[in-house]
Amino acid sequence: MSIIPMLLKEMEQEAQTTRKMLERVPNDKYQWQPHEKSMTIQRLANHIAELPTWVTMTFNTSELDFDKNPYVDNTINNTADLLNFFEESLESGKTSLAAANEADLEKEWTLRKGDYIISVRSKGDIIRMAYSQIVHHRAQLGVYLRLLNVPIPGSYGPSADEQGF
Repeated sequence: MSIIPMLLKEMEQEAQTTRKMLERVPNDKYQWQPHEKSMTIQRLANHIAELPTWVTMTFNTSELDFDKNPYVDNTINNTADLLNFFEESLESGKTSLAAANEADLEKEWTLRKGDYIISVRSKGDIIRMAYSQIVHHRAQLGVYLRLLNVPIPGSYGPSADEQGF
């Protein structure tokens, strides 16, 4: 199997788990945060939902400069809209990935803040980083949900909540 079909398969597999996690976010807890230095559940869930668009951004650009394109939080305030946003983001990422070719994955992509270079990596590496970010932030969301006594869905097998532990 070539790399792009493998990345598409992984994107869809991770989307199933991400969808299950995002659908558990309680509508009345969007401003909740476990610690003053932590993101609100709204910011975290919105970020998770937007991360598939990093695949699109990676293929359509050669860099992201935070000085020229400062990060702007989404303002989604309910779970139905959050899930719709995730599905739109996922479709965008999948469409961009399906249209790419193996040579596109080797092209350089730069993350910077003005003159400060954060990293220069291949577009394939950036896509894998985006996937890792989804998993990382999804795990954070799982902690948030656990602290709110919301049952956690399984990720790579049943969770303790699904097994009745």
